[in-house]
Amino acid sequence: TIATETLLGDYNVTPDLNRLRTPQLPTTQDSVLNQAHNLNVLSTVQTPLLGGANTPLMDVSNEKSRSAGGLIMATPNTLFNTPYRTPSNAGKDGATPSVRGQGAEFNAGITPVRDRLNINPEDLLFDDQMKQREIKQQLRHHLSRLPKPKNDYEIVLPDTADQKADDDQMDTSDVKAEDQADIDQRRRDEKRRKEQELFKRQTQVVQRDLPRPNDINLSILRPANAEGPINDLQKAEELIKQEMLVLLHHDAVNNPPANNSMNRNRDFSSYLATYPYEHFTDEDLAQARTLLEAEVNVVKKTMGHGDISLDVYSQVWDECCSQVLFLPSKNRFTRANAASKKERIESAEQKLELDRQFMSMEAKRAAKLEKKLKTLLGGYQSRGQALIKALNDVYDQIDQTQVEAKTFELLRQNEVLAIPKRIESFTEDVARQEERERDLQRRYQELYEERNSLLEQE
Repeated sequence: TIATETLLGDYNVTPDLNRLRTPQLPTTQDSVLNQAHNLNVLSTVQTPLLGGANTPLMDVSNEKSRSAGGLIMATPNTLFNTPYRTPSNAGKDGATPSVRGQGAEFNAGITPVRDRLNINPEDLLFDDQMKQREIKQQLRHHLSRLPKPKNDYEIVLPDTADQKADDDQMDTSDVKAEDQADIDQRRRDEKRRKEQELFKRQTQVVQRDLPRPNDINLSILRPANAEGPINDLQKAEELIKQEMLVLLHHDAVNNPPANNSMNRNRDFSSYLATYPYEHFTDEDLAQARTLLEAEVNVVKKTMGHGDISLDVYSQVWDECCSQVLFLPSKNRFTRANAASKKERIESAEQKLELDRQFMSMEAKRAAKLEKKLKTLLGGYQSRGQALIKALNDVYDQIDQTQVEAKTFELLRQNEVLAIPKRIESFTEDVARQEERERDLQRRYQELYEERNSLLEQE
């Protein structure tokens, strides 16, 4: 290549670098030792104020060794004359001997390649270029004898059975193992769906999160030792009460309130063991809803009840609540008409205290919210107050301007009404003044004529 054309074939002619080092000058004395001796003498000598000769010191300049002619050695320059260089004008006798035999293609005694070191004579460079040109021509000739490319092709369709087998194999190979994240997501969806179905089967009290009693009153049932027969309506009422108690116990066990205790749960579980909770299918629940709606429509039609509005419902609710009082001393509710005056006062005081506690709690909550909002919206509040103040100033200016505008409008109307009267008054004044002027002119004329007549008589 071009990068290696200038390299030599044999690197034995490269001089040894160890022989090119400058030899050290031989020293007859140790200058470091002499300097140490001089320092020791100077540190122990007496003060020069006493007089006398100076203490002799040893010479450390090596002038003698440097002035010795035989010891000065010059650094040899190996680049001054290139060793083993073939002269450019040398003949065949002085040329580099050839490594090829007598029957070689190239001339004997001539270096065939890499003439950058001026090894070959100048008259042989032209032959080398001719040989390179001939090699390129031979290469082109051999390349031209290669066959030309063809664009012939043939389409071969596989058999149907083999294609189907390959497709089945590819489909089987494309089936990948399901990702664990997809499996977990499917399980969560399935669990959520089951929870929703279970939630739809719960009572309306649980679904709507309505308040529930802490204690379940079992005394609403008819005593077992009660005397006298009962009719079908009373039997249905007892069955409804029994089902209501079962639902209350089931909700207390499966969806307990926040303040429920373990003892109560055990009591509720024991009750459910005696009266088990029956699970119904969706069809049974739908049929029960249909029957209930039909019964409600019959009752409405029979008793003449229409659609109850919110106002009527609120009024009935307030009336029912007013008929019930909570007795703090007995810790239970009772009817208002059955309570004494003292119990009513205690109930009112209890209600007032509850309202005060609720008011205090709401006030603290409102104060916390105000503090949080003040921290969060303090900048907006200050900006809003500044804008409100500026807006109020603008409103005041508008009001003042409106008052002034109305005042000037009233003045304009008064002036418009007064202008005809003033014009009429001025017109009358002018007419009166003109009449007076005419009278005076006439009087002056009469007096002037009388004067002239008197002058003529004289």
